[in-house]
Amino acid sequence: MSPPLLQVNDLKKHFPVRAGLFGPRSERVYAVDGVSFEIERGETLSLVGESGCGKSTVGRAILRLFDVTAGQVILDGQRIDDASPSALRQMRRRVQVVFQDPFSSLNPRMRVRDILAEPIRNFGLAKSAADLDARVASLMDTVRLPREALNRRPHEFSGGQRQRIGIARALAAEPELIVCDEAVSALDVSVKAQIVNLLQDLQREFGLALLFISHDLAIVEHMTHRVAVMYLGKIVELAPKQEIFAAPSHPYTQALLSAVPLPEPGAARSPIILRGDVPSPINPPSGCRFHTRCPFAFDRCRIEEPQLRATGSDQWVACHLDEPPQGWRP
Repeated sequence: MSPPLLQVNDLKKHFPVRAGLFGPRSERVYAVDGVSFEIERGETLSLVGESGCGKSTVGRAILRLFDVTAGQVILDGQRIDDASPSALRQMRRRVQVVFQDPFSSLNPRMRVRDILAEPIRNFGLAKSAADLDARVASLMDTVRLPREALNRRPHEFSGGQRQRIGIARALAAEPELIVCDEAVSALDVSVKAQIVNLLQDLQREFGLALLFISHDLAIVEHMTHRVAVMYLGKIVELAPKQEIFAAPSHPYTQALLSAVPLPEPGAARSPIILRGDVPSPINPPSGCRFHTRCPFAFDRCRIEEPQLRATGSDQWVACHLDEPPQGWRP
């Protein structure tokens, strides 16, 4: 079997925090603290969880928008996390991003033609000026926008159209993996469906792999292959979509899914109300990070941190409830 397109091994990103405006950096925010997963070619992996759990930080670390604290990010056998600037430049062409806000992510002074042409020029993908123009026009066709709009600027488009331009810009570099960082959360419901359907069509057409970062579980269920659930900088459950939505194992995943509305009229779930607030990532709790809010927590959860372990053919859970109790002593 061929290796996965992307491997993330024990990824950590800690941000220093100053004690006052000019004080020393005495504390650290443990934004991502030991995350591991893989993405196969042509696969969609969704990264879900509450705001502030570290989802976007994982995406930005994969894009090498900052240096990681520890761990490895490996793209098709080559490490991204410690790549030199020259090697990283070529890797960037293979991993592109669609940001959350389709307006602030586009240069308001540039015309769409120049926005789409820029990555093609940067990576030397056009053989001539005519080839460049043809590629730009083809990208507009691909994201289902009229070619006549190439001379407009971003403010002349709706939010959904601007996001299509952002997707076209990502496709311009001919990537193998696209990081979608809350790519539909700023859009209206009907427009969300159009963008999600477009992403699925593009995935089938170009064989793209997607890292879909989102908190909208209804959309995740519609478009993903596997789901990784994050809580306070760690993955607590990783499984195929069918397993996650039909039989979630981790108490946090169960609580998340209980809050998702059901489409059938009159249907409802019994919501699981979590007590307390999410702990601070500056001072995460000992043991299981979810134990302060978990309705099933016991002594071992407060002392020993659970490891992500296989509980099925392709399901991984970090919870002591799924582990045999033998051999543990308080």
